[in-house]
Amino acid sequence: MNTDVSIAAPPARIRGLSQAAGAMFLVGTLAGVSGVIQDYPVYGGQALRYLLAAAVLLAVTRLAGLRAVRLTAREGALLAALSLFGLVIFNVCVIEATRRGGPALVGTVLGTVPLALALLGGRPSPRVLGAATVVVAGATLATGLGSGDLPGLMWSLGALFCELCFSLLAIPLLPKLGAVRVSAYSAALAVPLLAVIGLLLDGTAMLRVPTLPEALGLGYQAVIVTTVAFFLWYDALPRIGAATAGLFAGLIPVGAIATGAVLGLGTPSAPDLLGAALVVTGIVIGLSAAGPPATATATATAAGSPAAGGRQPAAGAGSPAAPASSPATGASGRRSP
Repeated sequence: MNTDVSIAAPPARIRGLSQAAGAMFLVGTLAGVSGVIQDYPVYGGQALRYLLAAAVLLAVTRLAGLRAVRLTAREGALLAALSLFGLVIFNVCVIEATRRGGPALVGTVLGTVPLALALLGGRPSPRVLGAATVVVAGATLATGLGSGDLPGLMWSLGALFCELCFSLLAIPLLPKLGAVRVSAYSAALAVPLLAVIGLLLDGTAMLRVPTLPEALGLGYQAVIVTTVAFFLWYDALPRIGAATAGLFAGLIPVGAIATGAVLGLGTPSAPDLLGAALVVTGIVIGLSAAGPPATATATATAAGSPAAGGRQPAAGAGSPAAPASSPATGASGRRSP
């Protein structure tokens, strides 16, 4: 299976690398605001988060002049699977894994995302595989070797699977929909699914008027961690490919460490700093590996880039094929908090 979808010209590649790094760092900052919303009903809060994010993203599509696109049955199934696995079930798995094994366990398991994406890329070079392993080691060290029971581990593995779905299920959709619409549609689909889960588990208590700190925390999750980070990530994927982008997942614990230090939630320990250094080292090794895969295709120009919501490349320009073993297409695939 090939998870790299395009060969970007140098400026577009640099943009993609910067966007992937920014997206994963922003996802890491989620830890800094989790404390202020920990008493708010979990599933109701996540439904509100995605509702606000979808509203913002849909407004952006209108302002950008991006018209609604009619999806085929296959594309609709892919989008539904992306929202279900990459957003909704991912949140459920992270919540349950944290309750049973603590955040360190799920963080450590999610730290293997770069290695998993490198392996799913088909035949990764020894250098890329080594780089992914260094990133995993750094993320694990920064997160902490968590402890927990078997159910906690199983929930964490479920979160890992959904994290992969978040990226790989989006790849076949990006040429036609672009980053903004994929982000908007997947967020909108997540709202009713989370609302149903909330009603089943919490009943009418799933929603209440948030306090000011809770409202600010939910707003940050919706606007920064969902709207901005989703767009950055999905815009980066066609430019640099999932395997390269996956290296930046190691920045999630780095973002958490930095946010905690800025907000005064704790001073980074020596293992934190060493883990962050390993992550950066692994990313540098991976990016210095041999150029983009020969099986990739040339990317569109910035003005008509599929990732930016532009027109789909003409026939023969090489659109990405859906990964061969995802839940909806036959590929295993990734997913954000």
